[in-house]
Amino acid sequence: MKTFALIVAGGSGVRMGGPLPKQFVEIAGKPILMHTIELFSRFDNKMELIVVLPAAQSIFWEELCRRHRFEIPHQVACGGETRFHSVSNGLELARGDGIVFIHDGVRPLVSSVTLRRCFETAVQQGNAVPAVPVSESVRWVENGLNHPVDRSKLVLIQTPQTFRLPLIQAAYRQPFDPAFTDDASVLEKTGAAIQLVEGNPENIKITWPADLRLAELMLETETSR
Repeated sequence: MKTFALIVAGGSGVRMGGPLPKQFVEIAGKPILMHTIELFSRFDNKMELIVVLPAAQSIFWEELCRRHRFEIPHQVACGGETRFHSVSNGLELARGDGIVFIHDGVRPLVSSVTLRRCFETAVQQGNAVPAVPVSESVRWVENGLNHPVDRSKLVLIQTPQTFRLPLIQAAYRQPFDPAFTDDASVLEKTGAAIQLVEGNPENIKITWPADLRLAELMLETETSR
């Protein structure tokens, strides 16, 4: 069965406090996006890799690949107006039947165990979405009031959200809806039931400077083993 990884890298550097888009910020010696691509290549070296970038960033990415001698084969798709449109553009480059992992470019710490769970569940049930329990207290805030929420009924959703390719391609032919918050919500609107699998807590989405420092520490620890 063919496998694909569609890695969406359309972030900015605003929350990092700098002008460089966060997927290009270097940690442990190379841009975050390269670490992310490498983990999928290690998981399956025959996987077809598709990176979605804003059009204005493609030339800079090519330069980074030359500078770091980054030679893992991948295709580059042009990002769209929203994440929905970016993923849709990337899916157009995937051909045939198989399994596609759709992943945030700034999550370089997803484990091979999580990837295996996602793959096996998607093969059997059509989709798989990694999730981890909420470990902190949560409150609902509305109209100036707030009240506690039972966190045992909540999970945090991660990527890669993983699908049988024809199913998610068909789902992305729907018109855009602002209610689409992730790929699972796009598929769910077709009537499909979403299958949650256990994620790994280290699989953080790098958003803030503190995330950057934590991810660098974990990557350096991993490479020193």
